[in-house]
Amino acid sequence: MNPLIKSMRLRTLPLSLAGVVCGGLLAMGGLGNDGSWWTFALVLLTACLLQILSNLSNEMGDHLSGVDGEGREGPNYSMTDGGLTVKQMWKAINAMVVVCCVSGLLMVWMSGSPWWLLLLGAAAIWAATHYTLGKNPYGYRGLGDLFVFIFFGLVSVLGSYYVVAHSMDWQMLYPAVGIGLLSVGVLNVNNVRDMASDEGIRRTVPLRIGERWGKIYQAALVIIGLAMMVIGSGTPWMVLLGAPLGWHLYMVRTRSGRDLDPALPLLVLSTAAAAVIYIIARYGL
Repeated sequence: MNPLIKSMRLRTLPLSLAGVVCGGLLAMGGLGNDGSWWTFALVLLTACLLQILSNLSNEMGDHLSGVDGEGREGPNYSMTDGGLTVKQMWKAINAMVVVCCVSGLLMVWMSGSPWWLLLLGAAAIWAATHYTLGKNPYGYRGLGDLFVFIFFGLVSVLGSYYVVAHSMDWQMLYPAVGIGLLSVGVLNVNNVRDMASDEGIRRTVPLRIGERWGKIYQAALVIIGLAMMVIGSGTPWMVLLGAPLGWHLYMVRTRSGRDLDPALPLLVLSTAAAAVIYIIARYGL
């Protein structure tokens, strides 16, 4: 695989798109306006580019800090394997920042959205590049959970809904909070897995509260997140996710380190499925 493509971590896109797809399609279902498909496409494109920017910046930050060194529980990436140099990664990050800016400008312009949304876009770019990169990355101070909740949940769902609909339905807080909590769960499992290699380098939530409480925290994120999706959608079909999410929590409770790897894609796919079920329940799309 091309080293740059590998570093983009395209497998993470379903999680980043879950909230955007949910908010955007629900807005179009409410409007019944086929003309909003162009706006929706630009929202999806911008979300994908921001996720790729985040992945590249995360790899650079972890590489420079030494997190991605020997003993890391997670998969190795291109910089660790020598496929990309620091100079090449900086070029890729800077290029992606430019592409994100262009895509965001087009989204705001073509959708007719207010220009103050560009400030939200600037905040999203800052958040994408400062999780592990920069002089004082927020991901190394245990604030990653808060930012994931805000940008993968609230901003993703409510922001995409507003851009497409040009209005706000506060019932959208249910999927925004639900998807946000499930997304934080993905980060938390990753952090529980990497506790040994993160020790002394960064302070994630599991390192602050311990592995046992980190797993209890994971159960709370998943259960409350699913409950918000069930309440908001009003459909019993959402409880079908109880089986895969129950298995996910069982793996988290009984495994540690690299053995937690299978729990990650299971939660990602379950979150994406929850968004799809929510859309079908609300508008029958």
